Amino acid sequence: MTDKVTSSRSEQPHFTPSRRSQVPPFRVMTILQRVAELTATGQPVISLCAGEPSGGAPTAVTEAARNIHDAAVPLNYTPSLGIQPLREAIAEHYRRWYDLEVPVSQVAVTTGSSGGFMVGFLAAFDVGDRVGLARPGYAAYRNVLQALGCEVVEIPAGAEQGFLPSIRDLEQANVTGLVLASPNNPTGTMVEPASMQQLTSWCDAHGVRLFSDEIYHGITYSTRGVSSWEYSRTGVVVSSFSKYWGMPGWRLGWLLLPEDLVAPVSALSGSVSLCPPAAGQYAAVEAFSDTAYAECDARVSQFAATRSLILSRTSELGFDDAAPADGAFYYYARPPKAVMQRFGTATAYAQALLESHYVALTPGLDFDPVDGDEFIRISFAAGTAAVSEALERIQHFHAQNS
Repeated sequence: MTDKVTSSRSEQPHFTPSRRSQVPPFRVMTILQRVAELTATGQPVISLCAGEPSGGAPTAVTEAARNIHDAAVPLNYTPSLGIQPLREAIAEHYRRWYDLEVPVSQVAVTTGSSGGFMVGFLAAFDVGDRVGLARPGYAAYRNVLQALGCEVVEIPAGAEQGFLPSIRDLEQANVTGLVLASPNNPTGTMVEPASMQQLTSWCDAHGVRLFSDEIYHGITYSTRGVSSWEYSRTGVVVSSFSKYWGMPGWRLGWLLLPEDLVAPVSALSGSVSLCPPAAGQYAAVEAFSDTAYAECDARVSQFAATRSLILSRTSELGFDDAAPADGAFYYYARPPKAVMQRFGTATAYAQALLESHYVALTPGLDFDPVDGDEFIRISFAAGTAAVSEALERIQHFHAQNS
């Protein structure tokens, strides 16, 4: 008996990760790790790879958070879909920006837009459902959908298609869901009102559930951006405090939900996260004050100036096939042909630029597994001074390697 017990204990069980967990890593995080290593050794690294606004939360939000903590208010669980004052403020935001009447009951506060996508996808799609994604696009869409057992159908939306998916391609894709971002990450491309109306009408006619990622609304350089709910309310709108309000680490986002998804998202949220961060919710109500809007709009003006600087340098830097950068704070383009002949891929180009001239860019493979290694993404969220110095270094790097 003793021998049997000893023998069974000596046999080590064989465990393996789930198949659903086998998603590619987000390459930008590897770059950020290298940025940290170089910075720690005293190198003057300029990081233009992360989509993080540098200004922080609006002053009114920060003061509200300080007051909450100074008052030692107990921070208990909130309702799974968020506190009523914040949901009301979000609904009022849609009246202010889009002249839309949004029922408070259809607003769900989430743990960042990432948490919103998770519970939204869980509520809307079953295992095996085919969900369309524009390519290039944000990698987390693909990874989360694959982990949930959905079949991802990538729809070309590169330079040849004007960086927008076409109805013709959608017709051939045979999907039950579609994720559309406007402004898009990494391209900054925006969907114009006529195109949004066409896309929402097509989705409704074909029984396709639309997820409209609108987290970069407000950071635009011509029009504010059109919401899919201006044309149809069968889809889900996803938004966040991370970009326009400069609050990425607060982990607060929201969903506008069609009526049939309100109860499922509420039930799922109660199990997945219980509730969004309580202190952040109470403070975030102030994000919709007049002073906070004014502060954020001033920062967008700074983004616009930095964007203009990049666009004015495009020809001398030699970038090709640049996306329009109509919104968000990204510039997506091909490095010069002569430089790419030396390095072969955008990944190798970005590595060499970081190691030799201490400028961190993101190779396009994070956003496009097919053609992405021909493109790089520059984030100009770091500000005009940092971007100006980085462009000088990039020009010198190109001159050395042409």
